Amino acid sequence: MAKHYNPYRIKVPRFEEAEGFYTTKQRSAMMSKIKAENTKPELMFRKALWACGVRYRVHSKTIPGKPDVSNQKLKFAVFIDGEFWHGYNWEKKKRSIKSNRAFWIPKIERNMQRDREINYILAKGGLKVFRFWEHEVKKELGRCVNEVLQYIHPHQFD
Repeated sequence: MAKHYNPYRIKVPRFEEAEGFYTTKQRSAMMSKIKAENTKPELMFRKALWACGVRYRVHSKTIPGKPDVSNQKLKFAVFIDGEFWHGYNWEKKKRSIKSNRAFWIPKIERNMQRDREINYILAKGGLKVFRFWEHEVKKELGRCVNEVLQYIHPHQFD
């Protein structure tokens, strides 16, 4: 995937006891409850976009990065990124990570790198990429939906 875009990929160590990482059963149980798809902000965004008459696919496997919301005919892809997992305010946040830094810092930096690669691939393929932070969707849902609507509005008359 996009080797021509960035030949250097951040190496994320395996999160295993053999690699020096230890996880309690309690921590493991907490981590297993973290949702990757159909989060509350994502559902809010989808519901609002649908109410505006925009039809879309959810987590389309045919589009690189499996965007949260996409429409190939209208040529757009929307990702709603979690602040921790995708590095919101990363330089400040990175300093606050206290445990398993050897795993979490490369993990999140690799996520950020992959996000840039996906943006590049999709833009090169002719799709407009929208990335919203979860807190933006929660607090400014109307603005986020309007950004997408302003992009697709000219396409409605094709």
